This record gives sequence, C-alpha cells and structure tokens, in this order.
Amino acid sequence: MPEQPDAPLEPAIEPTTQEPVGAVVRRIFVGDDGLRAGWSLLLFFILIFAASMLTNFIIFHFHLLPKPPKDPSAQPITAKGTLRSDGLTFGLTAFVAWLMSLIERRPWTRYGIKAQRAIPDFFSGLGWGFFCLSSLIGLLLLTHSIVFTGSALHGAGALGSGAVWLAGFLCVGLAEEFLTRGYIQYTVARGISGITRALDPRNRYSHAWGFWVAAFLFSACLFMAAHLANRGETPWGILQVGMAGTVFAYSLWRTGSLWWAIGFHTSWDWAQSYFYGTNDSGLAAAGHLLNSHPAGNAMLSGGSTGPEGSILCTPIFLLIAAIIYYTLPRREYPLTPDQSPLPLTTDGASETHLVDMAESPRITTPTI
Repeated sequence: MPEQPDAPLEPAIEPTTQEPVGAVVRRIFVGDDGLRAGWSLLLFFILIFAASMLTNFIIFHFHLLPKPPKDPSAQPITAKGTLRSDGLTFGLTAFVAWLMSLIERRPWTRYGIKAQRAIPDFFSGLGWGFFCLSSLIGLLLLTHSIVFTGSALHGAGALGSGAVWLAGFLCVGLAEEFLTRGYIQYTVARGISGITRALDPRNRYSHAWGFWVAAFLFSACLFMAAHLANRGETPWGILQVGMAGTVFAYSLWRTGSLWWAIGFHTSWDWAQSYFYGTNDSGLAAAGHLLNSHPAGNAMLSGGSTGPEGSILCTPIFLLIAAIIYYTLPRREYPLTPDQSPLPLTTDGASETHLVDMAESPRITTPTI
C-alpha cells in the first residue's frame, strides 16, 4: 500500500498562566512598602473627616464646650480657647495617624514624633524660638517700627497667664507641625519617591524629590492657606508664613524629627503673642504681658500682621536656617524601600540599599 503522507504537525500550544484576580487587586492597593501612598492618604482624610464629625457632634450635642464665634479672627484669641482647639486638633490627627500606622504596619514614630533626642531637640528649639523672635523685635526697635507702652499684667497674674499661654502654644506647635509635616508629609513623600524610582531606578535623589515636593505642597502652600482666613494678614505676611513652613521642613529634613520645630514654634508664638504683645499672623492675644503697637511704614513694622509681616523677618528666617544647619546633628529622615536611593556598584549596576534596621525596621505587606 502506498504510504500515507505525514499529517501536518499542529503547533504546540503553550499553556498560558493568568494572574489570579486576587493578586491583581492586591497589586492595585499594595506596593513594595505596603499600602500605596495614594490609598493611605485617601483613607487618612476619610478617617479625619469621620473623627471630626463625631467629635463635633459629641461636643455640641452634650454642650461640652461653648460654640465658637462665627468670625473667630474678629476678636482676640484666648489662652484657654487655643489650648482646647489646637489640643483637640492634635489629638484627633495623632489618633488617626496611629490608626494608619496599624493599618500600614509602621511605627507611629515614623511620622516625626520620635523618642530619639526628643527632649534636647525640643528645648533647643524652645530657646532658639524666643531668641530669634526677640532678635526680630530688636530690629523693629532699631528702625522705630514698634512702640512699647508698658505692662498689661503684673505679679501672679502675669505668671499664670504666661503659663496657660505656654501650654496653649505648645498645642499650636504640636497641631500645626504634625498636621502639615507629620503623617501627610511622610506619606506624600514616599509616594512621590516611589514614582521617581519607578521612572528612573538609578535616581539617587528620589528621596529628596519626594520630601521637598511634599514639603512645598504642605509645609509651604497648605501652611499659607491655613492662615488666609486671619483678618489681619497681608500678602507679605502670608508669603513669610510659607517661608516659616519651609524652614520648619528643613529642620525635619535635617533631624528626621518634628521636636525642634515644635519647640521653636511654641516659643516663637508665645514670645510674639504673650510676651511682647504683638499680633501673630494678624491675630491679637487676650491676656498678654506687654502693650505694644506697630509704628511707621507697614512693610517695616508688619502692620496688622505683626512682626511676621515685616520685611525684617526675612533675614531672621535665613538666620534660623543657619542655626538648624550648624547646631543640629545630621540624622536621616526615615527611609522606606521605595524612598531609598539605589547606590551604584563599580560596574554601574544598581544594588539594593540597606536601611538602618534600628530606624527603619523591615516593612511587611499588610493584608487588605
């Protein structure tokens, strides 16, 4: 019988491996260092909103605190009011950040409230804040831009008011520093750093890009926006608020901690509002020690803004940056895997950057 022609060979079908749906969903929400920064930030704001609504409902439903005035900036701020409002702001923000630290499986101290050198940093900032504000007042006196007309308080009344104001401005320092340069700063920085690394794995400045872009958005822009509602603020005063936020961000970059900025912020505001009796970002304080008022050209005196609105404040901010550089020991801002720059080997290839385990423990991927 004639031989049958060989049947054509069918091409071999390679088995296809399809990624499980669960893995795809997980990759959407989870990156190399845990929950992706965008989702973390969204969840943080949702929790802040929910916690604020619940707290306000409890306070006003049970009449725990008096209702705030419709226009708080139209009247002097009080020490007890500042203590309550900013203390509550810090408490809510810190609590939600703590919840996020559990979700993300990171230490809460990663967000700037570290125990390392907390006391020396805080008291160093406290001393420098009073010194720098007093230096600004000295420049205003030399240019005849401020006038003092005596004391408003004496004896035990002065001591008591000063102590309550110090506690109030400590809450201001904690609230404003942690809100603008705590959890939000850290999360946005790690997100932008991750994007930078994804675009260029060899970029040795991804960590710096992430930090300073986040600092521009929140330490400068958000910080300025928060002061726009103050009745006595001026455009130059708002600009200098942004400069102050940038300087505080530099102290965080330098030390990896918020404590120096918290101490500085506390004593700067205390000296300005209570001790010297000037306006602070357009707000006057009730129960201050000295009576004073601006004189002459508003660009020199600061006008209704107070000393922070004076052009003489700009060299003071440069002085503060120099103080941070020369007096604070260099400690790295805490790194995460997607923030750490990849050092290059001798042949130009990138290698994994090892993070100090004492400061940056191994990050595990959370289960969602």
